[in-house]
Amino acid sequence: MNADVEFLNYVYQNSQMGIDTLEQLLEITEDEKLQTYLEKQIEGYRKFHNEARDILNRSGYDEKGLGTFEKIRTYLMVNLQTMADDSTSHIAKMLIQGSSMGITEAVKKLHQYENDVEKDIKKLMERLQEFEEENVEKLKEFL
Repeated sequence: MNADVEFLNYVYQNSQMGIDTLEQLLEITEDEKLQTYLEKQIEGYRKFHNEARDILNRSGYDEKGLGTFEKIRTYLMVNLQTMADDSTSHIAKMLIQGSSMGITEAVKKLHQYENDVEKDIKKLMERLQEFEEENVEKLKEFL
């Protein structure tokens, strides 16, 4: 698999994970301010998701979504982590941890494939990284 396709699939899967997790948390939290922010985040992830899919498809590749096991595992982890504590602060902490992992992986891939990826695709990954960094900063207000 070439670096462009790997990058695009990473963006596709990362945004899918964001959408799925945030939609699940929307049903759990009762904090209206947090709900509004989560909806805004979902909209942002959908843009990345669609853009990565469209570029892959135009290039003759099918997008590789998250596997069923990964979806179930994430769903259960969110439920377990919010069962004991569904406070706004705890949900913000969980999302900060998730976004931090996304930032770390994006930076790692950017360094790993620095010269092997098309400029536009690299920019998409950099935009995703910035989006995740902005999410972390905004979520700190909910701690």
